[in-house]
Amino acid sequence: MAFTTQARLCAVESELVDREPVFHRPLCGTTRAELEATTDPDFFEVGASGRLYDRAFVLDTVARRWADGEPGDDLRGRDFHCRELAPDLYQLSYTLSQGDRDTRRTSLWRRVDGRWRILHHQGKVISS
Repeated sequence: MAFTTQARLCAVESELVDREPVFHRPLCGTTRAELEATTDPDFFEVGASGRLYDRAFVLDTVARRWADGEPGDDLRGRDFHCRELAPDLYQLSYTLSQGDRDTRRTSLWRRVDGRWRILHHQGKVISS
C-alpha cells in the first residue's frame, strides 16, 4: 500500500515532527483562530488518562495556555514513526517524555489545500 516514495515519507515525517507534541508548538497555532485552522472540525483527543476531549474543549484549553505563556516545558519526543494511511493522510507515533512520565502518542494528520490539519490525537501513559 505505498502511496509515496520513501524520500517523500521522510519529508512528511519531518514536517509532522515539527508539530509534535501537538498543541505545544507554535506551528499548530497559538490563538483560537489559528488552532481552528489546524484542527479538523471533527477532531477529538483521547488523553493519557483515557478521557475523551472534544475539539471545543481542547482548543479552549490550549488557547488559554498559550495566552498564559508558552506551553511545552520539559517535553521531549523520541522514536518518531510516520506511515501513510491513505493519500494525504498520515499517522505519526512517538514517545513523549515529560519529567519522569513517558507516554506513547499517536496523531492522525491530513494535508488539506497544502496545509496540515490534525484529525485525532491519543496518548497512553507507559511509565511514571
